[in-house]
Amino acid sequence: MVEASALFGNKHIVIVTVTIDARGLLCPLPVLRARKSMKTLNIGETLEILATDNGSVVDFAAYCKATGDELVEASEMGGEFRFLIRKT
Repeated sequence: MVEASALFGNKHIVIVTVTIDARGLLCPLPVLRARKSMKTLNIGETLEILATDNGSVVDFAAYCKATGDELVEASEMGGEFRFLIRKT
């Protein structure tokens, strides 16, 4: 799959390459699963992670800082977190 993004009005649309459902998993499992999946992506591709662990907010920010990958989005709705990480 080719990674593509487009500016649509005021919204930036990101095409997700792979999605990981880490809902119900506790630290460090969401980050470990993301790390494993990131190894399979090409530069510029995006990983989506769905999680429910409150600690994942800090964990994914730290993961991206350590790896240099880009945390494109970190959002929360109804106790569910969504992270988009672009491989750099």
